[in-house]
Amino acid sequence: MNTITWQDFENVDLRAGTIIRVEDFPKARKPAYKLWIDLGTEIGIKQSSAQITARYSKEDLINKQILCVANFPVKQIADFQSEVLTTGYVLPDGEVILSSPDFPVENGTRLA
Repeated sequence: MNTITWQDFENVDLRAGTIIRVEDFPKARKPAYKLWIDLGTEIGIKQSSAQITARYSKEDLINKQILCVANFPVKQIADFQSEVLTTGYVLPDGEVILSSPDFPVENGTRLA
C-alpha cells in the first residue's frame, strides 16, 4: 500500500450527494445504471455511471445518500458522460456496496 500525505488526501474532493434519478444503462459494457446525484448548491446535479445492478434496484437508489469523488475529470462511457465517481466497497465476487453516511447530511458536505 502506498503512503500519501495529508495534502494528497485534501486534493480528493469527497462529497455527500443524494441520488435523484436512475436509469438503466444498456450501452455499458458491464451491467450499470446511469445516476443523477444532487451534490448541493455549490456543485449542483452531476451524472455518474455505476456498476451496482447486482445489489440495488432503481427504486432502492432513489433518495439514497452516497459518497462521491467530485473532482475527477469527466469520463465518457458509451454515450454517457460520467462527471463524478460514485464510491463503494468492491466485494470478492465483484459486487459493489455503496459508501454512504450513517446519518443524513447536507448534500455537498465534504468528507474530512
